[in-house]
Amino acid sequence: MTTKMAKYIFYGGTISSAILFLILTVDTHRQIGALTNVDRLSENVVAGKRVFEKYNCNDCHTMLGFGGYYAWDLTKVSQRRSEAYIRRVMSHPEKVFSKSFRKMPQQHLSDEEIDKLLAFFRWTKDIDTHDWPPQDSEKRRSAAVRRLVGGVTMSPGAALFKENNCFDCHKLQDVGGDLGKPLDDAGARLDIEKIKKWITDPQSMKADTEMPSYADLPPKDVQAIAEFLARQGG
Repeated sequence: MTTKMAKYIFYGGTISSAILFLILTVDTHRQIGALTNVDRLSENVVAGKRVFEKYNCNDCHTMLGFGGYYAWDLTKVSQRRSEAYIRRVMSHPEKVFSKSFRKMPQQHLSDEEIDKLLAFFRWTKDIDTHDWPPQDSEKRRSAAVRRLVGGVTMSPGAALFKENNCFDCHKLQDVGGDLGKPLDDAGARLDIEKIKKWITDPQSMKADTEMPSYADLPPKDVQAIAEFLARQGG
């Protein structure tokens, strides 16, 4: 290869790469309104972002790829966790993470600040991040559930129990959270109909429970989860 040809390749590659970069940049800015749901950027969402910054949440958590890597990315946290769970974490992190090696400081957030943060998280959840971060990937989760439901490692009810984040609050065989009762003896305490009622209308079972309702789950999924839990200690 001659020096002249090497220069042509260098200049051609540099110019074409620069043009491609500019085209992609313009295209990104053109789509940013739709990708980020600007029409739903309310005052409450903006206030939630300010609360997020006030308490330096980015020191430990990433948001849209920016921040610390000590704790989970929060871009899609409202998709991954129930609002009741998120509220509990922000109100009493010392209790939620009491048995975890990873700790979260007690910031003493007010109820109003938590409401604003939840509004911010609901907004970031709907940003089109092209299936990022990996831990919240719809494709990855769907593939995992298909594999689990296929009977490779667990029953359909167990897979749905896991998929609907029931482990956030309940413990089974020493795995899971401590917000709700351990479910190792669920089958001994409750019949299938009562378990289904707990899933779809928990407040009718206990008025002051913090458990969120899963009334929007398909009846067959509720039935599968109830049957799985009825076998625990039954």
